[in-house]
Amino acid sequence: MKATFGAGCFWCIEACFKDIDGVSSVTPGYAGGTKATAFYKEVCTGRTGHAEVAQIEFDAEVVSFERLLEMFWFVHDPTQLNRQGNDIGPQYRSVIFYHTDEQRDISESFKKRLNEEKVWDREVVTQLTPLFEFYPAEKEHKNYFENNPGNGYCQAIVRPKVEKFKKVFAKEMK
Repeated sequence: MKATFGAGCFWCIEACFKDIDGVSSVTPGYAGGTKATAFYKEVCTGRTGHAEVAQIEFDAEVVSFERLLEMFWFVHDPTQLNRQGNDIGPQYRSVIFYHTDEQRDISESFKKRLNEEKVWDREVVTQLTPLFEFYPAEKEHKNYFENNPGNGYCQAIVRPKVEKFKKVFAKEMK
């Protein structure tokens, strides 16, 4: 099965989800835009309508879509519209690109529950939209954190997020 999530920078999402038991691959890429193709430099302008996303291939017998949703909502702030921290623009929006009606229904129900239970001080603004097209990111973005551990952004943003994620979801790690 596949799940496609936008939760800010795709380097963070990929680095967190790739070591989850039951996840066979995580591909950084772009979805949700108006252009027929997507490239990093264009997407970064915020004018293409694409979001930076990670497409996760997983075995639902090992890790459920619901559990991946829990991880998705943990790994970012879903109350920030068109941003994650200092990453600002619609390309960094919180979004679930669902692959099936079942994923849509599960995501809607989960989002509703988070808002009703007031898990955050503000309303969850995560968009739920069907996935029409997914464009894999350029090859230099694959395993970016692993391949660029000394990068300033990776040190300041990605590493702390990944370390916190791995502590909370330690039992789900490969």
